[in-house]
Amino acid sequence: MNFEKVIFGFFIVLSLTLNVGFFLGEYDNAAHHSVFELFAVVIVNLIATGLKLGDRSQIGAILLATSLVADFELIAAALRWTFAVHIVGTGVTPDVMASIIALAGGALVANIISVVILVSETLMSRL
Repeated sequence: MNFEKVIFGFFIVLSLTLNVGFFLGEYDNAAHHSVFELFAVVIVNLIATGLKLGDRSQIGAILLATSLVADFELIAAALRWTFAVHIVGTGVTPDVMASIIALAGGALVANIISVVILVSETLMSRL
């Protein structure tokens, strides 16, 4: 068993599962979405992106692209939360939370694509 591939797969799947955990719940209810979970998703997704940087194959490029999209969406969601709470001072209103969840949903789609590519590549390498 290749330990490097285990770590790689671990962070990709962890990023997806944390993203799902943050995304689920009423989209306009801040009590259903933890800022700490969003922070964890951002950090784990950035680590997963770093692990994808070394692969020079076509599939590696697509995996990196999906990860960069997820990074962009998650960082935008975190910035939206930060601006609402600390800069504008309105707090996390239902409108703000809806936009944060929409951005996290985009990252979720990118993470799903990444996991599907990883699983399909793994299955094709077994043939």
